[in-house]
Amino acid sequence: MTSQRPATGTEPGLEEQRLLVRQARTEILQRHRGRHRGGGAEPPIRVMARIVQDLERECAERRFDPRATRLEIVNRTIGDVDVRRITEWEGEAGGPGDFRALGDELGIALPGEDLNGHVASGAGYRWLRARMLDAERELLDAGYDPRVYDIHGVGNPVLRGWLGADMRPWGLSATAEHVALGLGATDCIDKVLRGLAHLAQLRSEPPGAVLFATPGFNMPEIQATSYGYRLHPVRTHAEDSFKLTDARLSRHLERNPDVTVIYLTVTNNPTTFAYAPEELSALQAVVRRFADQGRRLHVLADLAYVGTGPPAEDEARMRSLTADADLAGRMIYVSSYSKTHTLTGERFGWAVFGDAGFARAMGSSWTNSVGSLPGEWQLRFMAYHALFRENPRLIGKIRDFYRLRRSRLRRQLERFDKEHGLFEHIYLDDDATIYNWSRLRAGEDCFSVLEKTGLAGIPGSTFGYSDDYIRFSVGILPVPTD
Repeated sequence: MTSQRPATGTEPGLEEQRLLVRQARTEILQRHRGRHRGGGAEPPIRVMARIVQDLERECAERRFDPRATRLEIVNRTIGDVDVRRITEWEGEAGGPGDFRALGDELGIALPGEDLNGHVASGAGYRWLRARMLDAERELLDAGYDPRVYDIHGVGNPVLRGWLGADMRPWGLSATAEHVALGLGATDCIDKVLRGLAHLAQLRSEPPGAVLFATPGFNMPEIQATSYGYRLHPVRTHAEDSFKLTDARLSRHLERNPDVTVIYLTVTNNPTTFAYAPEELSALQAVVRRFADQGRRLHVLADLAYVGTGPPAEDEARMRSLTADADLAGRMIYVSSYSKTHTLTGERFGWAVFGDAGFARAMGSSWTNSVGSLPGEWQLRFMAYHALFRENPRLIGKIRDFYRLRRSRLRRQLERFDKEHGLFEHIYLDDDATIYNWSRLRAGEDCFSVLEKTGLAGIPGSTFGYSDDYIRFSVGILPVPTD
């Protein structure tokens, strides 16, 4: 095996520069510690992002070697993958394991662009544009003009039909009528919460409360608050792999009759753990029991990372999540190409409702928010759907790439732990997502980790949990092998 590696820092003069960067890192972090001792109103994720920016800016002002800065200040706060910065390959350069070529194969790289030694052919870039032309003709033949205002705002029926058909191998008989497009999963979640609050208002009822298992993705909490929901966090535990159990869900629903929405991340950010089929069945049994008692409950299932794990395991958990036909009208599935297909900037997302009548009732939330989805965006969405349908190996290659970076990051954290004694537990993952979730030793926090290692992670409080924990992303930057 050969693989391109970042510079090791052993070149003459570079090691001295790295020592200077480390000194600057310590100075700046001491200043930030003083400002943020005791907490503050600014979200932790923004604090860490700003610290990294300040460090990089000061190093540039002091005219440190940019290579030293890159080696000693590593931003692992952001989850997005930048395919233009991929340096890794397995096997032979130019072979099927050359991950640098992903930007070319995904049609992101421009023709002739140098991707760290791999020169993009531009074939993917041109193929997508040709397929967009085909897609526009197909829509016009179907009686849908993407260049005029779409009064329903849920997107064209051809693409919605394709996405509905994608759910059938998972056991859900969805059609275009069950699907609404959105500008990413976050946008879809916002529209769902808006729509449920609106339906409650029509019944002269308050929207109720949203149950969030922590640690978890927190942006929907901000959305829920803006629509008048009460937030109901439920703390999970390490012995349950940070997953919501049926017993805990039952207890909280019993004690909180105003909970109307359960936000469920099927594969979790930040913890990297995924629900097993039997765990999902047990949760649904609880929902069914309360529904049979007349309780108005909906499950908002976030599938943003379903597709980053082993296909057979993803299919098994999704079959479990769609198995109960009696709960179809209470189930909402939100998906995205952002993380599963490394297309965060494209903003391709969609919601699938278990019941077509419920989907129609929710339509006003789309109509009264986005108005009409951009035509060019829909054509590109269709082109990408066709790309992955015709080249399923690309999805496997992305999974392999994530797996490589996660394993390298764990090994790097283990090396740092031996040197600095940082972690109480470096958790393994369920072979999914693009993160690492670890518990820090007493006395350590995200500031001390950054000071000692140069790795900027996100504290657990960002996800409604304890700052004894930290999340690192493999997304933006390669992980060195030594």
